[in-house]
Amino acid sequence: MDKAHTSLFPPALAHGAIEEVFKDVFFVSGAMETVLMDLDWQFSRNMTIVRDGDRLILINSVRLSDPALNALDQLGTVTDVIRLGALHGRDDEFYVDRYNAQYWVMPGMDADPSLKAKGLSDDNLPISGASLFQFETSNLPEGVIRLDREGGILIACDALQNWLQPDEHFCDASRERMEGMGFFTPANVGPVWMQAAEPEAADFVRLKQIPFKHALCGHGEPLRDSAHEAYSATFNRLFNC
Repeated sequence: MDKAHTSLFPPALAHGAIEEVFKDVFFVSGAMETVLMDLDWQFSRNMTIVRDGDRLILINSVRLSDPALNALDQLGTVTDVIRLGALHGRDDEFYVDRYNAQYWVMPGMDADPSLKAKGLSDDNLPISGASLFQFETSNLPEGVIRLDREGGILIACDALQNWLQPDEHFCDASRERMEGMGFFTPANVGPVWMQAAEPEAADFVRLKQIPFKHALCGHGEPLRDSAHEAYSATFNRLFNC
């Protein structure tokens, strides 16, 4: 892909290395820059990469630098890009174009017709041994994928977060604002997503019924081993369920 072509897409921002957090499941954290409420924001976001045989499935995409793309290509062949959250998607088109990948979105999401997106459903997922949870009461389309590996791994976007503290991808102003908004709370439901999506308790009652041990979210650190207990406590605190 030539430089003139890549310039059609938002540029790569600062990010860390690709880390294998579980066998054939990889995680990379990078920066996001945006304008919200007429204010500049800079904070971190995460991409999860699932390897299924020789195929790579990108979830919550984060555009990587050229050296990191070379490292990604060493892991397998990118065949699919999944958008789980309505508030994400900045870098999806870059990956769909670069790899001629199939694009998948939650029902109700707007997508450029040229991307030829397919709708995700529990019986239509491009990952073997996986299932899809869909929020039914939310004002915004949002889903969570469960991998039937390691006792159950949830891959979430904005609904579930696990920001413990600001990292190197935050600017000072965003850190201060987000501290006041309660973002840095373990096993949290995303504060801005909560405000915009207005989900009801019934969704979280259903989510608690799913067995899982770990969570990889669009924001924050991987939560290992105790994810179900930690999120159940959060759902009880926020929704009395």
